[in-house]
Amino acid sequence: MQKVQRFGSAMFVPVLLFAFAGIVVGLSTLFKNEQLMGAIAAPDTFWYQFWFVIEEGGWTVFRQMPLLFAVGIPIALAKKAQARACLEALTTYLTFNYFVSAILTVWGDFFGVDMSQEAGGTSGLAEIAGIKTLDTNIIGAILISSIVVYIHNRYFDKKLPDFLGIFQGSSYVVIISFAVMLPVALATAFVWPMVQGGIASLQTFLVGSGAFGVWVYTFLERILIPTGLHHFIYTPFLFGPAVVEGGIVTHWAQHLGEYAASTQSLKELFPQGGFALHGNSKIFGILGIALAIYVTAKKEKKKIVAGLLIPITLTAMVAGITEPIEFTFLFISPLLFFVHSLLAASMATLMYVSGVVGNMGGGLIEILTLNWIPLFHQHGSTYLFQILIGLSFTVIYFFVFRFLILKMDIATPGREKDQEQETKFYSKQDYKAKKHSEKEVSAAQEVDAVQDQAVLCVQALGGKENIAEVTNCATRLRVSVYDESKVEPDSVFKSFGAHGVVRNGKALQIIIGLSVPQVRERVEKLLID
Repeated sequence: MQKVQRFGSAMFVPVLLFAFAGIVVGLSTLFKNEQLMGAIAAPDTFWYQFWFVIEEGGWTVFRQMPLLFAVGIPIALAKKAQARACLEALTTYLTFNYFVSAILTVWGDFFGVDMSQEAGGTSGLAEIAGIKTLDTNIIGAILISSIVVYIHNRYFDKKLPDFLGIFQGSSYVVIISFAVMLPVALATAFVWPMVQGGIASLQTFLVGSGAFGVWVYTFLERILIPTGLHHFIYTPFLFGPAVVEGGIVTHWAQHLGEYAASTQSLKELFPQGGFALHGNSKIFGILGIALAIYVTAKKEKKKIVAGLLIPITLTAMVAGITEPIEFTFLFISPLLFFVHSLLAASMATLMYVSGVVGNMGGGLIEILTLNWIPLFHQHGSTYLFQILIGLSFTVIYFFVFRFLILKMDIATPGREKDQEQETKFYSKQDYKAKKHSEKEVSAAQEVDAVQDQAVLCVQALGGKENIAEVTNCATRLRVSVYDESKVEPDSVFKSFGAHGVVRNGKALQIIIGLSVPQVRERVEKLLID
């Protein structure tokens, strides 16, 4: 489970780039829409041409997804020299595709692949960095990059005889990877065309499963968040070929202009878009949860609770980052999170039944720029139904959560018991008092808040000698320790700003928030000092 969780967090590294790229493409599509913008958006105007240039820049991420995943995986999984691991992964991934291309060029008939076809469409081929090869999409990139990371972690520090010293480090990793890629490319040429046939069948089944498929997908995407395995649910749908070639995100953006000009229902135009409605729970559901937590808080603590809830609720609704608020009640009552997952799946399914589809995996920014604004002119009634259903679920969320919190006396923020256990607290003053005697302490006279949090986090984890590995995802610091008994209680982590801790034996996830990349960097520096 620890390894799988780390792998899930690695997949999130390149995904973080998609939000900005999606906004750029969405806005560019909006400003190029002649129906919305008028004559200024005619194809021969400077306005149109300017936004065409901007849009092409926005397509970078979507058109080069396999390369981004190949480079991004080592950032989270490589245990040392991550930058060199990225270079090794990119080189090996290109080598793999050259091998596949050459094998199919020579023996394409044997493997049932026609290399004379154009890349794209139903040919099963793609062009990656100018190489015409099998379209393994991000799955191939993740597989190859993971193999390289394994080789890197094992052989990067291998000491060779002096006369072979030039082949040490990255060169040695690439040499081994080169030899490994040949059988991997052969296996891919044999297996992947069959996988593509299976994927085609899966697309038909999932689209044919209708509302039931949407419900199962959305439920799993939510309920698996605490384990970090939700990445495995949404990634093949949004960014891979699970239901449509290139993924829902890319396909939706590519056809946005077509949908904006059509009066046909969105569900008829793109039924696969039902598998990207999980962002609605981040807007409508989270609002109901936050209101229920606030209303049930003790009167004297309502201001404090409001101060906690407002920023994390806005973060969830606007940016689609829900972990801070979800983990706020997950640790206290897993039942509430289970109910949240059930309601989220039911809301998405009801919206789908009502004709709502699209690219709605994020927050308001994504839904506005990639759905409502460019398409409201032709599909306004669909979105009014969506908003009506969403607000209805806000009310349902509110009353269900309020009932459960009061009925089961759940200690959500503002309802804590008076007889709480004593909290062990590492203060900033404690840190400064020890800074001359502890090795974890920076030599600098002034340390910022992130550095303080990193130091206190290392202390709470039992010291740097107890930390085996460190990585992160969007909001969580993922740590492997040697002895979990040396790790302090959750209250200690909360005392220096963490939202909570997920414990799974020696594998821990500390919920930091959006500053987690900086905290991880500081922690890693402390571990090498």
